[in-house]
Amino acid sequence: MTTSMQDAGKGEGALARLVAFYEELSLESLVQLNALYAPDARFKDPFNDVVGHAAILAIFEHMFVQVDAPRFVVLESLVQGEQAFLTWEFRFRMKRLVSGEQCIRGASHIRFDGQGRVVVHRDYWDAAEELYEKLPLLGPFMRLLRRASQR
Repeated sequence: MTTSMQDAGKGEGALARLVAFYEELSLESLVQLNALYAPDARFKDPFNDVVGHAAILAIFEHMFVQVDAPRFVVLESLVQGEQAFLTWEFRFRMKRLVSGEQCIRGASHIRFDGQGRVVVHRDYWDAAEELYEKLPLLGPFMRLLRRASQR
């Protein structure tokens, strides 16, 4: 087996563990975060840019406070060596303001260390389209801005 094939197998195994973690995410499963992420891992999304287990854990704990029934559905994944790219849907119910299940579509770039732990997790999604447009007071204004910019 060549080195690149070994790396691909390692990356695929690490990605499979990470995807399972996200698709089965619960308050109780957050204890697994320390095994999946390196101690100095960086997590960045449209609202956060943090480093380390405690800071990443705080983001997920806050998510469970803000929304009901959060769950991730991974749609596609690609692995090359120690890097991966995912497309996903984040489904949840807002605790206030909006009723019904909401869905945010996004993508993640993941980089693993030699031990298969996440060292970089960068989420890409459009906060204006995927979140702000769904809010009762802000939504109509955001949709108006988007239509005006498309002209």
